[in-house]
Amino acid sequence: MPGNWKNNVKWKNNLSGGLAVVTVALIAIGVWQAIVWYWGLPKALLPTPKQTFDSAVMNRESLLKGIYSTACAAVMGLAVAIALGSVISIALSQSKWLRIAIFPYIILLQTVPIVAVAPLLIIWSGYTFRSVVIVTVIVCLFPIVNSVAAGLTRIDQDMNDLFDLYKVSRAKRLQKLQIPSAINDLVIGSKTSSGLAVIGAIVAEFFVGNGTRYDGLGTLITGWQALSKTDALIAALFASAALGLAMFATVHFIGAVVLRRWTS
Repeated sequence: MPGNWKNNVKWKNNLSGGLAVVTVALIAIGVWQAIVWYWGLPKALLPTPKQTFDSAVMNRESLLKGIYSTACAAVMGLAVAIALGSVISIALSQSKWLRIAIFPYIILLQTVPIVAVAPLLIIWSGYTFRSVVIVTVIVCLFPIVNSVAAGLTRIDQDMNDLFDLYKVSRAKRLQKLQIPSAINDLVIGSKTSSGLAVIGAIVAEFFVGNGTRYDGLGTLITGWQALSKTDALIAALFASAALGLAMFATVHFIGAVVLRRWTS
């Protein structure tokens, strides 16, 4: 009986949350329509919601191809960033000298605007899918390294003293104490980077698409902007936002499963 009551409460909370999201979306669409109607804005400046929807339907093939290309780059870049960031974090956690020597450069990599770095990387790597993945990795790397490195070094002092008492090797300490304490931090860093992965991929596509047949969302956005196809441009922006939300939701779900199994 208590279990059923908790399930009912959870279901009602989820339903009320979903209704709130839908309500806000409907209000935003209504305000959008009212702005266009009140000021008599032309389609080239701001199309109506219906015109944007019609454009999305008309350009659905291009949008679906763009979503697929950008999603592939974002997923691959995020996966590489998680793997590379974990390795870097483990190395930093094992050596104070490495933390002092390398971490400032990781911070520097994050502070340099990616729009300034992307063109140079693309010149070096070529106007290819690989370049988009490389830019995505760079964008995603810092949150993962920052979170995982903190988790690996923030361990229970009593457990650490116990490991010292029994003279446990560094490798065993890493396996049995540090990595388990950093799993939650890895999930947090991955969720933060999941949205950044889409941003990084689209920014790279702004440059990769120049003079090529690359068909990512970033390429579509720059192409439609050049043609002043505002309705299609807004449709691409909504597609980008939907992809970012899907990436975050997927990583959140996978992280919840991992944490549930890890702590069970």
